[in-house]
Amino acid sequence: MRILVADDHDLVRETIAAFLDSADIDEVQTVATLDDAVHAANSSGSFDLVLLDYNMPGMNGLEGLGRMREANDGRPVAILSGSATRDVADAALKSGAQGFIPKTLSARSLLTAARFMAAGEIYAPIDFMQKHGEEQGGSLTRRELEVLRGICEGKSNKEIARDLELQEVTVKLHVKTLSRKLEARNRTHAAMIARDRGLA
Repeated sequence: MRILVADDHDLVRETIAAFLDSADIDEVQTVATLDDAVHAANSSGSFDLVLLDYNMPGMNGLEGLGRMREANDGRPVAILSGSATRDVADAALKSGAQGFIPKTLSARSLLTAARFMAAGEIYAPIDFMQKHGEEQGGSLTRRELEVLRGICEGKSNKEIARDLELQEVTVKLHVKTLSRKLEARNRTHAAMIARDRGLA
């Protein structure tokens, strides 16, 4: 997997790159402006994922997102921000961003998010996006709830992947994260918790 991190704050950029480098990411490039990010995609080929700082030079709001998506051949581009509001996050997702990443996200969550987005999934942290998360089944995302329903129906990861038109590896990631959120020991336990809470 090749990832490009574009952020004008040296410390933020290098910290995120270090998180990703320490995992099993094949290549992590870093740049400080939108122009440099566009140039990187044009010169070395499109990336599996681009993380784009919302406030860096050249971005001009979400205009930069469109430019970067075009330069990256329509492949996943996500918005990074330390200060953007929920409205900005919504607008970014509606404008085609693959996800919205607050800079406060932990290293582990960032890595999970990067894998999801590179696999074609939309990512936005539920606690940031939904103030009324409890009504939506705790902090589970819509996709996690869909996977959970499949588990409750006794389907295998392969069957769930086929039903939801996902890669099997993506379903495995969802099972892992939803089990952690529900504090479930395994799939059967997750299904029991889901039924108890009326989630599936």
